Amino acid sequence: MAKLKVYYDGACPRCVADRHRYEKLRIRSDDSVEWVDISGKEEQLRTTGIDPYLAVTELHVEDAQGHIHRELDAYILLMSRIPLLRPLAWLVGLPVLKPMLSWSYRHWVLRRLRREGRL
Repeated sequence: MAKLKVYYDGACPRCVADRHRYEKLRIRSDDSVEWVDISGKEEQLRTTGIDPYLAVTELHVEDAQGHIHRELDAYILLMSRIPLLRPLAWLVGLPVLKPMLSWSYRHWVLRRLRREGRL
């Protein structure tokens, strides 16, 4: 399976918990996901082509070809790796639901960052 690189906010308890949940669900022999904590790595993010502000407000996943997927597209790509989560990935990608979920996701993240004083 082609490797994914997941850029996640290691200063976010929810993001860290999501990472651990994903790792528990993945197939034991599957080491095709590399987790990169973006905390304090603004220059590295810019070099990769990721805006540091957006990296904190949206999940970013880099595929094996070097393409960066953001927000829900990143979640869909990541969830599609886990057989149990594939139906959810399909559901999230539906044209009717995706815009609403995107709005909710963005709203939740911005509220969390404001509450933490990180926005």
